[in-house]
Amino acid sequence: MRNKFHTVQISSVRSLTDDSAEISLQIPSEISALFKFYAGQYLTFRVHLNGEEIRRSYSLCSAPFEGAYRVGIKRVDQGVFSNFALDQLKVGVPIEVMPPTGNFKYQPNPEVKKNVVLFAAGSGITPILSIAKTILHDEPNSSVTLFFGNKGFSKVMFAEELEQLKNNYLTRFRLYHVFSQESQGIPIQKGRINQERLIALYQAFLTHETIDDVYVCGPEEMIYSVKSFFEEKGLPSNQIHFELFHSGNSTKTNASEEKRKISTCDVELIIDDDLISFQMDESDKNLIVAAQRAGADVPFACKGGVCCTCKAKILEGEAEMLVNYALEPEEVEMGYVLTCQAIPTSNRIIISFDE
Repeated sequence: MRNKFHTVQISSVRSLTDDSAEISLQIPSEISALFKFYAGQYLTFRVHLNGEEIRRSYSLCSAPFEGAYRVGIKRVDQGVFSNFALDQLKVGVPIEVMPPTGNFKYQPNPEVKKNVVLFAAGSGITPILSIAKTILHDEPNSSVTLFFGNKGFSKVMFAEELEQLKNNYLTRFRLYHVFSQESQGIPIQKGRINQERLIALYQAFLTHETIDDVYVCGPEEMIYSVKSFFEEKGLPSNQIHFELFHSGNSTKTNASEEKRKISTCDVELIIDDDLISFQMDESDKNLIVAAQRAGADVPFACKGGVCCTCKAKILEGEAEMLVNYALEPEEVEMGYVLTCQAIPTSNRIIISFDE
């Protein structure tokens, strides 16, 4: 079942930098079909620490063709899960994980010839690395350019693998490091990847290029700088893809919350072919909170509208989302919502996690 957690074992732990590591998982053959994934997707982990349930999502850095399940984890100051993972996860240790999901993904086509530009900063390299490897391996006519931002070379995750990738695909893969606190002797590659830096990088390396797709993963400021920059260059928004791990604006509210008129709502929730009925009232901040209060084991991770672990489809009734950083416009039109952000605007709603 894709909405459920499965217990797997850690098969290897490899240090990447002084504050990050690559964690490999051993997926049992009996559930391997559930764990098929596209480059760019993520896994959601669950642990119980000091009596509290902690969930975190980490992108797969391995590519589908490799037949492996590896994630890159970087230590975060006061990060409960990252500190646990880097300090306590060892070979043979069991951990709960949900099958891969996520809309930030690349589906290769061996018949196409594309020029794809990738941007990453810090641990944002994890899904970007998976995408780069997939394009280079599965699309023999396509080329990749990667701009990778870090403080300095000692903070570069997957440095050796990236160099090996460059050596293996000399004519199809270009890698440019951008350091904010260290000089490479090249002024345009010193600083943060912001609007000013993008202009310089574009003029130096991309001016005469026809770009088919842009993929970006990193801090919110960088993501929106890249998005607006390439939109101004004429690239359609549906060819600019981004993954946002967290957002400083994820707790904002809008009129649907402030002027909520529906005091109660009858909810029917479908998950793994089961039907759960309950009533949501004004004390419930969103559908996830109401479902958990009713005892439903619903999938979620960030609870901030950033990932799409809690995505479900409205089959009857209506709801509005406070924020949405994960769903594509077409998905919203089809009736999908992030249940961690969804507030019913009808007296009755039927919602399915199985669609």
